[in-house]
Amino acid sequence: MIVVMKQEATETDVKQMVKRIESLGLKAHVIVGTERTVIAAVGDDRKTHKESLESGPGVAEVLPILAPYKVASLELKREPTTVRAGKFVCGNGTIGVIAGPCSVETEEQILATAKAVKAAGATALRGGAFKPRTSPYSFQGLKEDGLKMLATAREATGLAVVTEVVATEDVALVARYADVLQVGARNMQNYRLLEAVGATDRPVLLKRGPSATIEELLLAAEYILNAGNPNVMLCERGIRTFETHTRFTLPLATVVYLHAKTHLPVVVDPSHGTGHTYLVGQMAAASVAAGADGLILEVHPDPASALSDGYQSMNFKQFEETMTLCRRVAEAVGKKM
Repeated sequence: MIVVMKQEATETDVKQMVKRIESLGLKAHVIVGTERTVIAAVGDDRKTHKESLESGPGVAEVLPILAPYKVASLELKREPTTVRAGKFVCGNGTIGVIAGPCSVETEEQILATAKAVKAAGATALRGGAFKPRTSPYSFQGLKEDGLKMLATAREATGLAVVTEVVATEDVALVARYADVLQVGARNMQNYRLLEAVGATDRPVLLKRGPSATIEELLLAAEYILNAGNPNVMLCERGIRTFETHTRFTLPLATVVYLHAKTHLPVVVDPSHGTGHTYLVGQMAAASVAAGADGLILEVHPDPASALSDGYQSMNFKQFEETMTLCRRVAEAVGKKM
């Protein structure tokens, strides 16, 4: 249920309604908008008593939330959510750009990349310290040493750090170093991990699983939101289809569809979505044209020698050219980077 408060409702009225909702065994999510304050009463529908909520002080009306994803739905919050982490801004007309290597390899590598992507216009640095790989024999990341290198790069450049957390027990450790916690495609439906990152104060970048439906992605986001973290970004990184000319199939209709269903910002990953460096730049620009609120791009000083995903990583010059192209598209569609 959505409890819509009257414009003249006081802070005391809102607190009383939250208390009443919680007394029914439901969870209350307060959304303060520019025009109205609403409270989502989320939980077992059998415990929802519309009449009881309608009689509360300062209540204008009580409406059902029809979408299965309650807090993520536009039914609850019409205004787009903007996610911020330091100088990184994603949403509401600003396209946040996250760039960096697939894996943190050395301090020299991550520092050089951070300086280059910042100079080209990125506001966040990506880099994997913990790497879930298909093969147990592939490079698994530098773990805490990698996190320390990311923190050093942040100190040198001011870029926000975005890095993946792969296990519930690592959340506290990664959150000590990272500004944004990434939940990778393989973990999109790791519900305990979603709840754990939802309990932190760090924004979360949630990647779509390669075989996940949009509704499953939104319900995964709902776990994070329901745990109390409102700062969630949805990431389209390509899905698995019958095609083999790209690593995955990158469906940009996802961006438009999600904006029609949720207030959460949408990020696109054309690096994983294509798997080929020569395709990334134009697909990044196409993502901006489709309305993406952010981009996450793989950039490496020497892609040919990268320990992971070098075949889809851009060098510094290619990234700079991509940013120039994307800025032109962003200006054409009324957004800024």
